[in-house]
Amino acid sequence: MRALARALYDEAVRAADPALAVRRHFDKQPPAPLPAGGRNILIAIGKAAPAMLAEAMRHVRAPVLALAVTHHGNDRAIPGATVLSAGHPEPDEAGLQAGRRIIELLDGAEAQDRVFAFISGGGSALVPTPRPPLTLSEKQQVNRLLLASGLAIEQVNLIRQHLSELKGGGFLRHAAPARVTALILSDVIGNDLGAIASGPTVAPLGTAQDALDLLSQRALLDKMPLAAVNLLTEGRAAPATPAADNYLIGSNESSLAAMCDAVPPGWTAQIFSNRLIGDVSDAASRIAEAALQASSRGRQALIFGGETTVNLRGSGKGGRNQELALRVAMLGRDWQRPWVFLSGGTDGRDGPTDAAGGVVDGTTLARLEAAGVDSTSLLANNDSNAVLSASGDLLITGPTGTNVADVQVLLLF
Repeated sequence: MRALARALYDEAVRAADPALAVRRHFDKQPPAPLPAGGRNILIAIGKAAPAMLAEAMRHVRAPVLALAVTHHGNDRAIPGATVLSAGHPEPDEAGLQAGRRIIELLDGAEAQDRVFAFISGGGSALVPTPRPPLTLSEKQQVNRLLLASGLAIEQVNLIRQHLSELKGGGFLRHAAPARVTALILSDVIGNDLGAIASGPTVAPLGTAQDALDLLSQRALLDKMPLAAVNLLTEGRAAPATPAADNYLIGSNESSLAAMCDAVPPGWTAQIFSNRLIGDVSDAASRIAEAALQASSRGRQALIFGGETTVNLRGSGKGGRNQELALRVAMLGRDWQRPWVFLSGGTDGRDGPTDAAGGVVDGTTLARLEAAGVDSTSLLANNDSNAVLSASGDLLITGPTGTNVADVQVLLLF
C-alpha cells in the first residue's frame, strides 16, 4: 500500500510535467511572427524554469535571448540559453544577481521585441530584487519572518510584492513597451495569478496600505526592518501595470485528477478536498475526520491537495508535509482499519530538507516508541524531519523539476 501511495504521488508529478504543459500551449498557439528588427526574449523563473525554457526554445524562432533562474541543484545546461541557480526558500546573493540580470534584459526590450515569461512556483524567493534602499539581508529577514508567521501564501506575497522590483507586475513595467506573454504553472491553490511567484506579470494583490494593515493585525510590523516599513508607509501608488497575455498551463487540480484516474481497479477514489490549506494541525484534523466518515467497506483512496502553513514555535527541522504526515500518524493510531497516508510537495522538497514529505501508516508510532523516540517533544520543536527519519517514513524523491503545491492521499483498506 505504501508503494501504491508513492505511485499516485508520482502520477501527480507527471501530470504537472512543465515541458509537456509548454508543448501543449505552443501546439495550440504557435508564436506569432516577429516584427522587423524584433527579438524573442525568453525568461523563465521558478522550480520548473529549466524544463519550461528548454521546451519553449523548440517552438520560438531566432533571434532569441534566453535566461532561466531556478533553485540550486536544479540547474542544467540548455543550448543557446543562460541558466542560473539561486537560493530557495531563503533568497541569497545569487538570486539578487539573477534578478539584476533579468531587469537588465527587460530594460533593453523595445516595442518590436516579444517577451515570453515562464513562471512557476518558487520564483518569488529565487529573484528577490529588493526595492532600494532595502538590502538583500533585510529582504532575507523579511522572508524568514513571513515564512515563520503562519500567513497564507497569498498574504505573504501581498507584502513581498511591495518590496520588490519584479513582483506585482514589476516584470511588465521593466519590459515595457514590449508586449509580454506569460505561461504560468500554478503552485497556488485557487490559481490566483497574482500569488504565483508573487505575480510578476499581473497587477499587485493589494495596496501597500493593505500590506501594512495585515502586518499590524498579525503583530508583525515591529519585527520588520525599518527600511521595509518605510517603503510600505511611503504610500506611493504603484505605476500602472501594462497589459500582458497570461496563460495558466498547469495546476494542482490537474494533478489531483490524474491521481484519481490512476487509482487501480477495486478501489473507490474520491478527491475529498482540493483546498487543504491553513494551519497544519487543522489540516490533520480534517484528514482524520475524513477517515472516520469514510465507509468501512472496500478499499478507498481519499485524495487531497493544497498548501498548509506551519507556525514555527521551535528550532527543529522539517516542513509542512512532514509535519502533516506526523500529525496524521498520531491521530490515526487508533483507527479500526489498516491505512497509509502520504503528503508530499510536488517539487520534491519540503522546507529546508532533502525530503518531499512523509509516508506514514498505522505502525509508525509503534516503531518510533520501539526506537525510543519522543515524537511529541520533537513535534513541539517543529522537528518532524528527525521523527520521520527515525521511523523510516520520509518521502525522498529529489527535485522533480515542477511545482503545483502539495498532494496527499489516504489509503484505507
